[in-house]
Amino acid sequence: MNCGVMGFMKGKAILLDLLFYLAIPLIMWNTLRESLGDYVTMLLASVPGILYTIFSFIIQKRINFSGLFILVMLLVGTLIDILSGSALQMLWNNVYYGAFIGLFYMASMLVKRPLAYYFALDGAEMMGYERSNVKTYLFLKRNMIVLHLITFCFGLRSLIIAAVNVYLIKQYGVEAFEQGIVFKQIISWALTILTTLGFLYVAKGGGKRNPKETDPAM
Repeated sequence: MNCGVMGFMKGKAILLDLLFYLAIPLIMWNTLRESLGDYVTMLLASVPGILYTIFSFIIQKRINFSGLFILVMLLVGTLIDILSGSALQMLWNNVYYGAFIGLFYMASMLVKRPLAYYFALDGAEMMGYERSNVKTYLFLKRNMIVLHLITFCFGLRSLIIAAVNVYLIKQYGVEAFEQGIVFKQIISWALTILTTLGFLYVAKGGGKRNPKETDPAM
């Protein structure tokens, strides 16, 4: 049964993302805020995306670094939202949290352990490859360059979203919630295409031409 659900979710990934991260939150925001208020509506509007993420986590059984990283980010983000106390403060806290995540991605590059390396390692292991062999392959210099670039894209995504949200909050106040959701999905999918191409490059053997070319610092 899990295989069937996983196959459906993979085949409808874009549609499901748009439904749970964009369409349902916007519908809830525009229909409930008048009766429930901005803050409560914003909290409720985040529930569909949270439940969808947790369901995906359970179905795909991602009990590894990547899965735990996503789960921790989700839990911390949810806790921040609950403790914000007001709609406007919730928006500002999301800016701070997004900036922190972006800087965390960048910091992983500085210590030569780009987070994309761990994502690629977990992904290959889930496909049945031996973890030790994958490590050796990913440490090839050309592959590590690509993984650094992918990590940079992840960090840049968070920082761009945080910066744009600062502008939107200053311009529109609480109304920035709606514009922020739309912009977040646009920039997320744009950079998802770039990072996916990067992972495919690594998976297709981008570093096979020089198998001895490893980074001694790694």
